[in-house]
Amino acid sequence: MSTEDELRQVEEDLARLRAENQDIRDQIRDMGATDQVEISAMISQADEQTELIAELERRRDRLRQRLEEGAN
Repeated sequence: MSTEDELRQVEEDLARLRAENQDIRDQIRDMGATDQVEISAMISQADEQTELIAELERRRDRLRQRLEEGAN
């Protein structure tokens, strides 16, 4: 897989995860005062996704840097 392909895949993964994360957080907000255990689990899932998003953003930045260095 080329660096460009890998970067494209990371960008697609980021877009998907951001949308999923927003959907989870919207669901939590819409649930109101329901099952606190379920809400807690959903918050944990959203927080884990946020960490994964941050890792993918770092990976994306490294790939971009690699491409820039290769262009010079």
